[in-house]
Amino acid sequence: MIRIAAVLSFTVALAGCANLAPFPGASSVRESRESRQVIELIAYAQRVAALQAEEQQRELNASTQMLSKDRGAYGRVRLALLLALPGTAFNDDTRAAGLLDSLAGAGASEPPGPMQQFAGLLHAQISERLREQRRTAQLKEQLEALKAVERNIIEREQARPR
Repeated sequence: MIRIAAVLSFTVALAGCANLAPFPGASSVRESRESRQVIELIAYAQRVAALQAEEQQRELNASTQMLSKDRGAYGRVRLALLLALPGTAFNDDTRAAGLLDSLAGAGASEPPGPMQQFAGLLHAQISERLREQRRTAQLKEQLEALKAVERNIIEREQARPR
């Protein structure tokens, strides 16, 4: 939860910096709009995190429907934020990371805007959590293997004639 708060605080600061564009124009209008959207998404995620499970499920359904109508960056990040919320019944980091893959990757000829930067940050956090989960599973498997070896040694010792 502390990580999420830190990420969200960082993103608010990042979004605020986007308004400091030196030259007004189309890209600054886009950046300003995206900055507002990022701030809205952060507030939305905080609000949904405080809801009861039933209400969270309704928000997930609404975000899923929104994405099915419009596959844009806003809908993808909104749904990914919900899927990445820890402690929810519908937490799905793998799906959340998949939604953000195309947004988080570089490839655009122009510098990434606030939404793409936020998507990249969120994607990095989710990917790290997935790596930690895989590592934990691997360590549990190794521990179980060591326990099995220990049981075999004990059984052999007990089976030896004295």
